[in-house]
Amino acid sequence: MRIAPAERLSARVKGVRDTLSARHLDGLVVTSLPNIAYLTGFFASAGALVLTREDVVLVGDSRYGESLAARARECPFIRPVQLPPGASYEQELADVLGPFRGAKMGFEPNHLTVSRHRSLVKGLEQSDWDVPLVGCDGIVEQHRTHKDAWELAVLRDGGARLSDVAKRILSDALAGRTESEVAAEIEWQLRRAGFERPAFDTIVAAGPNAALPHGRAGQRRIERGDLVVLDFGGVLDGYCTDLSRTVAARPAGSRERQLIEHVVEAQAAAFAVVKPGTAPESVDEAARRTLAAHGMADAFTHGTGHGLGLEVHEAPRISRVRTGHAEPPLGPGMVLTLEPGAYFPGWGGVRIEDDVLVTNDGAEWLTDAPKVP
Repeated sequence: MRIAPAERLSARVKGVRDTLSARHLDGLVVTSLPNIAYLTGFFASAGALVLTREDVVLVGDSRYGESLAARARECPFIRPVQLPPGASYEQELADVLGPFRGAKMGFEPNHLTVSRHRSLVKGLEQSDWDVPLVGCDGIVEQHRTHKDAWELAVLRDGGARLSDVAKRILSDALAGRTESEVAAEIEWQLRRAGFERPAFDTIVAAGPNAALPHGRAGQRRIERGDLVVLDFGGVLDGYCTDLSRTVAARPAGSRERQLIEHVVEAQAAAFAVVKPGTAPESVDEAARRTLAAHGMADAFTHGTGHGLGLEVHEAPRISRVRTGHAEPPLGPGMVLTLEPGAYFPGWGGVRIEDDVLVTNDGAEWLTDAPKVP
């Protein structure tokens, strides 16, 4: 697994420090694992980070002793701390924060449970900590939204690999196989292409099941003429890719082919408006307006896309405006999916999805596989 070089991680840390300073915070307790990975290159199932104006303290348990040491060797600005036997992360965080008594420290309320927060506060009180922690979500995420050059190289590589997997799968005869058999084949192809793991549970939904946007691959046997929604992605060097195609188990009828063409047209309309400064809801509206022109406004039941990166669903959200919440405009370096769909309960459905980079003056496709059978 490739990890971002030390100078790139250092630049990310500096960016977050600048944001903390602008918010008049002395530091941040990071408990989101993707945020920790973004700032330190430490990928684990547990961990914590204390980031201050001078320190980057990375906390892990004994399972990750060598990984912690490796991070410190490769990134001298990281100070590793391994949990003592029997200690909890909250206890260790309280000890790490002790020397910063009197500092105004933020924490991530969306990533710290109520019980863990209580344990941390209790530990701080025992060490005479006298300044409440400040809840401040989104500090690291706002930096993650705009991918740096290293991340874009990984995502371009991932998009190319995922496209190759799609081309192999789309050339297969699907009729007669179960949805689960096809899903297993896709996931094997992902491993073969160099992905560490699937980015999410692979969706293979055939016939009436294709009307379920997030239907699970089951034991239904694919029949000739079925529409089959294939939605899959892989994780490469920690970064997620995501692609959907809808194919007809040959032969394709005229209704099936026309429906796919209309959804492809909606995706192209959305892509045409992607550029810096565009409101995400305008991208969604372009796809929705195209499907409405074909009489399928009510058949499009989800948003047009979502951001991609260390998580398969992250900012920006490409959808209708939510009451009381407006997404920031698109900017260079954002990577997102465009995935319009149309679903007809009891009959089937179509979704076409690709990964897209917002460039300085427009957009770039990161995935490329045939869209119309």
